[in-house]
Order: sequence, then structure tokens, then C-alpha cells
Amino acid sequence: MGKILFGPAGNSQSFFDEGHSSTMETPKWISERGLDIFEYSFGQGYRMNSETAKKIGEEFKKYNIEMSVHAPYFINFANPDDEMYLKSVGYLATGIKFLKLFGAKRMVFHPASCGKLKREEAVALMTARLSETMPKLEEELGDLYLCPETMGKTMQIGTYKEIIDLCTISSRLLPTFDFGHINALTQGSLKSPDDYRRIFDYSFEKLGDRTKEAHIHFSKIQYGEKGEIRHLTFSDEVYGPNFEDLVEVLIDYDLACHVICESSGTMAEDSKTMKDIYLKTLANRK
Repeated sequence: MGKILFGPAGNSQSFFDEGHSSTMETPKWISERGLDIFEYSFGQGYRMNSETAKKIGEEFKKYNIEMSVHAPYFINFANPDDEMYLKSVGYLATGIKFLKLFGAKRMVFHPASCGKLKREEAVALMTARLSETMPKLEEELGDLYLCPETMGKTMQIGTYKEIIDLCTISSRLLPTFDFGHINALTQGSLKSPDDYRRIFDYSFEKLGDRTKEAHIHFSKIQYGEKGEIRHLTFSDEVYGPNFEDLVEVLIDYDLACHVICESSGTMAEDSKTMKDIYLKTLANRK
């Protein structure tokens, strides 16, 4: 059976309410709650020096907590401006350095948005540029992964098929299935295990066994006609999606994914809920 890791993206409000403030305190806190992984976000840019990153990585290793990283939100491989394209490459290259300093293996990134281009033009430009970029980045990556993410708004590039197709460019690309985003973009389409199977089946068809190690983001998300509005907590009973449906597929397909919770303020608590549901469902299958 594949080993699935569960953990939060960033620190829960309860972490701060208990008097904690530093990421150096996170690994012990995460470990005490029975979780396995933590995603550190550089969404607003790289505001950390190498020495600090190395110390944080050592602390996570001490508590046997895996790390992943989220790259800056400014990346857009469909920006027609060559200077902005090179900046996007730079964001990934810098992120790879932080992956190594942390001892982490995966970096999530938002690949592109349409801007003023038609969607098919934006997808073609993004694909061409990443095809050009990946051979250079592969040398730096070694056995690490870049993980383009499915997106939740209509003007962003990142349907599940767009992301899976993008990952065919390189074996060092691993899809991030953000099921909250997918559900928001498709106006609540994730209603049963079969809805998840359809996504994983397409990934297995295109990427083979790489799919088994896919990166997953999970949260309930409020949406409107243009997709994602805001992240919610597991207490929401209106928008979904529901984790129980995904669990059936994780077990049926013997997946070994990293499952990161992006709930609003309760990411550690909801991560633990997901892990408990997974382990209970697994035990009931035996």
C-alpha cells in the first residue's frame, strides 16, 4: 500500500493562539499532532536567507516532517513579455535552491494566466516556454520535482487536463491536483468518487506511474461564476468538495500522494481530520 502523507500549508491560527510565532517551532508542533508534512509558502517572494532556510530544514528533519514549497505567485509563463518570462524562470531557479537548503523535494507553482491572450494562445505560449526552460532546470533539479497546480479561476491556466498535459514535457514535473480549485472552477463538479477517478485516469493515461506520487491540495472553497472566491474550513456544508469521496480513490488506486490542506486558519486540524478518515477507511477495508 502506498504511503500517503498529510499536513498543512502554513500554520493554523491555533499555532499562533498558543503563543508560537516562528517556523522553527512548527516541526515539533506538527509532529505532536500526528502529521507528516508541511508546505512553506514563498507566495509573496523569497524573504529568507540561506542560513535560516538551512536551520529550518534541519529542524524539520529532526522531527521527521517532510517539507514542500510553494513558489511566488508572480510566475506566468504565458506573459508575452520576454523580460517577465525570464523572471518566471528565475523564480523557479531560486525556489530550487531553497528546496535544497530545506531538504525538500517538491515545489508547487502557478504556471500561467491568460491576460489579454485567448486561452489557447496562452496555453501554447506557456507550453512552449516551459519546454524551452525545463532542460536547463532539470540539471539543477536532480531528483526534485516542480509541481504545476490546477487553478480555480476562469482566467488562470490550470484545468486538470492542462496541468497533466503540461507535465508530459518533463519527468521532473509532477501535477498538483488542487481539488478545491477544480471543484470551484467547474461549479461543484466533484460529487462522487467517480469524479476523482476521471481525473486520475487521465493522469495515468498521460503520465503513467508518476501519477501515484501526485501532489494534492485539498480545502473547501467558496465559488462564483468566475470560479474561486475564498478558502473555507471543513465545517462548511455548502460548497465542498468532500474528502470522503477522494479517500475511496486514494485507496483503490494505491496512491502515495502528499496531501496538503489549505483550509482557512484550520489547516492543521483539517489535515488531521483527513488523515484520520483515511486511516479509518483503510482499516475498514481490511
